[in-house]
Amino acid sequence: MADFLNNLLFIFQRISWLSVLDIMLVTLIFFLLLYSLRDTQAMALLRGMIILVVATILLTSLVELPAFSWFAQNSLPAVLLALPVIFAPEIRRTLERIGRAGTLWPASVKTKDLALTETIHAVVSATARLSARQHGALIVMQRLDSLNEHIQSGVQLNAKVTPELLLQVFYPNTPLHDGGVIIINSKVVAAACVLPLSASGILNRTPERQMGLRHRAALGISEVSDAIAIVVSEETGSISIAHAGRMLRRLEPDRLENILTAFLRQSEREQKLNIFEKLFPGLFQRKEDK
Repeated sequence: MADFLNNLLFIFQRISWLSVLDIMLVTLIFFLLLYSLRDTQAMALLRGMIILVVATILLTSLVELPAFSWFAQNSLPAVLLALPVIFAPEIRRTLERIGRAGTLWPASVKTKDLALTETIHAVVSATARLSARQHGALIVMQRLDSLNEHIQSGVQLNAKVTPELLLQVFYPNTPLHDGGVIIINSKVVAAACVLPLSASGILNRTPERQMGLRHRAALGISEVSDAIAIVVSEETGSISIAHAGRMLRRLEPDRLENILTAFLRQSEREQKLNIFEKLFPGLFQRKEDK
């Protein structure tokens, strides 16, 4: 016990303010990394890797296994090289958010806010009418992360967002009915876009147990980007919204408009001051609609 106290006192005597700052920086990096991966498929993968590393260390330190120890030591460099490959999508999205954090103020904030308000009204109006007619729809609104890869998979439109255009796109049995519509600012950039399907299993835990491909695609695009996806069920006409791997279901048009406004109607200055929200959208408190 005395040796332990002496060693502890020796450590505290050697700590300076630079050492504390160094430890805090490393802790902050790990905290932000784990927080950004929270509720994602990468988190499960990272948890499995941590368990594997801890088990390997315990085996090599507690039991004398020369062959296994040699194999573990020589495999470590390969694991370190594999990490950037495994977490490539998460690393890319984080770097993109960091790069967009320094964007300049727009020339006219009022003009941008007016266009965004008109876009939200058009999307909500179209969604309400699609819901009343029970026409299935999937509308994706880009935020900070680029969706160019998915835009290329669809039909280019580059048209102003209007309720009539969205109603025509999602009219049953039309060429653009299948797939998703991607909106950037006040433009419908593309329709009939192919979106990634979610494999998280969240929809399997809903009371209905099974959701269609539109809901899975909405969750999928929200898992790989910070986009907002709006879904209208073809079977029930219910409205849902997906963001950051979570889905709010059975929304009324008024509530949908409030949610879209909360996410999208922000001035560039507010986005600059709220840089952590842009870098780590998981800080948003999400609750699945019951």
